[in-house]
Amino acid sequence: MTESNPSSQSTQDTAPEYRKRNRSKKPLIITIALIAVAALVAAVIFWLGRDQGSRTDEGETGEGGQTVAPASLTVGLQLEPTNLDIRTTGGVALDQILIDNVYQGLVGLASGTVDEYVPVIAAELPKVSDDALTYTFTLRDGVTFASGNALTADDVVDSLSATLTAEVIGTDSTVAALDERTIEIHLASANSQFLWHLANRPGLIFESAYTGDLANTTNGTGPFTLNQWIEGDSITFVAVDSYWGDPSALSEVVWRYIPDPNAAVNAALEGDVDVLAPVRSDMVSQFDGSGFTLDRAASTDVFTLAYNNQKAPLDDVRVRSALSMAIDSESIIATFYGDGKALGGPITDIEPAYEDLTAINAYDPDAAKALLEEAGVSDLALTVTVANFYDSAALNQVVTQFAEIGVTLTINSVEFGTWLNDVYIGKDFDLSYVNHAEANDFVNYTNPGYYFGYNNPEVQALYAQSITAADQAAAADLVKQAAHLVAEDAPARWLINYTPTNAIAAHVSGFPNSNTNSRINLSGVTATAE
Repeated sequence: MTESNPSSQSTQDTAPEYRKRNRSKKPLIITIALIAVAALVAAVIFWLGRDQGSRTDEGETGEGGQTVAPASLTVGLQLEPTNLDIRTTGGVALDQILIDNVYQGLVGLASGTVDEYVPVIAAELPKVSDDALTYTFTLRDGVTFASGNALTADDVVDSLSATLTAEVIGTDSTVAALDERTIEIHLASANSQFLWHLANRPGLIFESAYTGDLANTTNGTGPFTLNQWIEGDSITFVAVDSYWGDPSALSEVVWRYIPDPNAAVNAALEGDVDVLAPVRSDMVSQFDGSGFTLDRAASTDVFTLAYNNQKAPLDDVRVRSALSMAIDSESIIATFYGDGKALGGPITDIEPAYEDLTAINAYDPDAAKALLEEAGVSDLALTVTVANFYDSAALNQVVTQFAEIGVTLTINSVEFGTWLNDVYIGKDFDLSYVNHAEANDFVNYTNPGYYFGYNNPEVQALYAQSITAADQAAAADLVKQAAHLVAEDAPARWLINYTPTNAIAAHVSGFPNSNTNSRINLSGVTATAE
């Protein structure tokens, strides 16, 4: 990220998601900045004691083991976290199960949304000063950690002082306790994304006095805590009896990790898994007549064909537009067995600045050929670099469609580490195919240092204005204008907004149906004994 980039006033730029074992010990701010690199984990999902429980490799009950009540839920996922310390370890695998369920902030996101803020540890949403620089929160009474200790204002100050840095939120801040129940946060400059930060990792609150190893235990203010971790198999949460809020209808949640999609489907059909999130698109039909509900979840997953905007001839917008116009979105969606939507820009329809931009650079092979001729480009040969855990069906369609306009495309399938080094870090590529699953990531298009190499000062200026906008509606309108420019510039082709299908057993209700690839809030979930 370049120092002069206006996007430095907002969120960190983010890499796509991939869950990879990484025992990083880097300092907090650096590791939070790297969350995005690990954030591609949600994309891989598609492919591939009571109070202080502990991780066990042999499957012993955790330190706080208790009798399991009937209301138990087993959720089938694919790849497990590397450790449980969400403060220092990247990966959406952690966000998916820990945020809302174990760890909470002053505010959170309403279940299944990316832009609806709700008070959590705070008694209400903050009072905001007229200049939008000071946020004042009142803490709820009676909030406790799983350790049994009461939440204090000092816990809030310590947690937020460590994370609400300029490197993370784009502006300096100070956090102070005015009294035992009142927290004041002062920003050096207005930031329309501030509540977004508070509702995500940077806003999570931890117990300052806790000395346990949070890589192997949990201690949050949420309704669940770790009971057992059988590495390579499952993570079990149990309900916290002393939870300050409405008690969960579930006494136990087992997150069962099944890497093989066939085995995952079999586990669900055999009754070993209550919810499978998600079902791989080509296996959905196996649930016909099973009694499971198939629920297609809205998501921010975008399978993206990124162009290297700094490499000739892809530095010519006419060439990028021609390539984009050569691609038939409907044929791409068909390779996902219908689990997706066409997308004409970088923002999905569950994000506040969405606009239907599919008419821009829409499928038109003849117009694509004309643009290539206008740009003086012929016999173009390109290579697309892709991590080898992705199914090749969509890219095979792109290869065929590029050939129809005279462009030869070769698929280079590599290990994710190679993709990360060559594409994301080294920027040594022609085209890249990856799932950008992270929400609210438009900031990437304002950063010339991001791996796309896309640089439009007008886009950067509009986004910078959105950060200091007076309200969320004004901010969204500015981002919408910027996104329209991005779509016209075609720094990438947004092939499909993937909408995963979850299989939910008949005795389960209330399972979220939006963005479950990155965050599963169990607050409204119930399960009855079969």
